[in-house]
Amino acid sequence: MNTFGRKFRVSIFGESHGELIGVVLDGVPAGLELSEQDFERDILRRKSGIKGTTPRKEEDRPRVVSGVYEGHTTGAPLTIVFENTNTKSQDYTQFEAMPRPGHADLTAALKWDDCQDPRGGGHFSGRLTLPIVAAGVVAKKIVADATILDETPCNSINARIVELGGLAFGEIATSKVLAVKSVTDACNVTGYDGLPGHWRQTIDKAMEEGDSLGAIVECEVPYIAPGYGEPFWDSVESVISHAVFSIPGVRGIEFGDGFAAAAMKGSEHNDPIGPDGRPLKNGAGGINGGITNGAPITFRVAFKPTSSISRPQQTFNFATGEMDTLQVKGRHDTCFALRTPVIVEAMTAIALADLMILGA
Repeated sequence: MNTFGRKFRVSIFGESHGELIGVVLDGVPAGLELSEQDFERDILRRKSGIKGTTPRKEEDRPRVVSGVYEGHTTGAPLTIVFENTNTKSQDYTQFEAMPRPGHADLTAALKWDDCQDPRGGGHFSGRLTLPIVAAGVVAKKIVADATILDETPCNSINARIVELGGLAFGEIATSKVLAVKSVTDACNVTGYDGLPGHWRQTIDKAMEEGDSLGAIVECEVPYIAPGYGEPFWDSVESVISHAVFSIPGVRGIEFGDGFAAAAMKGSEHNDPIGPDGRPLKNGAGGINGGITNGAPITFRVAFKPTSSISRPQQTFNFATGEMDTLQVKGRHDTCFALRTPVIVEAMTAIALADLMILGA
């Protein structure tokens, strides 16, 4: 459904071209300091406008309508809404007869008997990740309050692009998810000009061809104490994966050595334990048996190329009953993954907040 979590429950609502979108958070502890200004940094990181992203520009101003009084959370459900003001719904009429390949146009119509809101992708739009980012801001505060490792608050969840269009950061070419292993060598920029030159060239070429690109985002939670996770069904990997796969366009996730572990020997993949009880390396991605082991949680997420492309595609026309040429109109990202690191962070924080409250 549209709600995630057992103790920290996140419910999103709205459509891309509806009046507004929003999120309701239940289970928020009372007493957290929270103002609308707290959302600005992460919302800006998700915002469109740089080259390679959609030209659709919204104010994205959060309005907290419940759950906060005199600058602190009350413990009651917390509701945050955002208005949609810059919509061009006429661009989506062409998909009534010719649903976009790779998009949810057809599956939504089949599931809901053509009663869905198709404008801007409706409830399936990446626009719905905005309230998720807002929920992540609150979740990060919960995570920071819940655990401290070596006197360091666990409020540092860092996600960055490590590969774009098959090209790794700082490397010429690769086609494997595992090409870059450390976020220290990855991309954490908010503007087109800050991207590596070979990434900019790849984006420019895709835009010229009317095509799109995918990317890989790596996320790290460096300061998290051992002991979180609720085996069997609520292992840390299970809960994070559930949340992350809810982001539109995700195609895969791997923790630590990930799929490369299948080609390793135990002597290569195993993490020896040090004198302080923590792993000396991190092939497991900070998790053993579904429980945090004191090492950083590390995982990578694969995002597909944007489905909506202006390059002509052959697909079925339900109005004529024949194969036809679809050339998508409207405003779409060449690489929507440029805007996803902060969304991955938000989903990670939401998952961890639920686990921490669940295990409290």
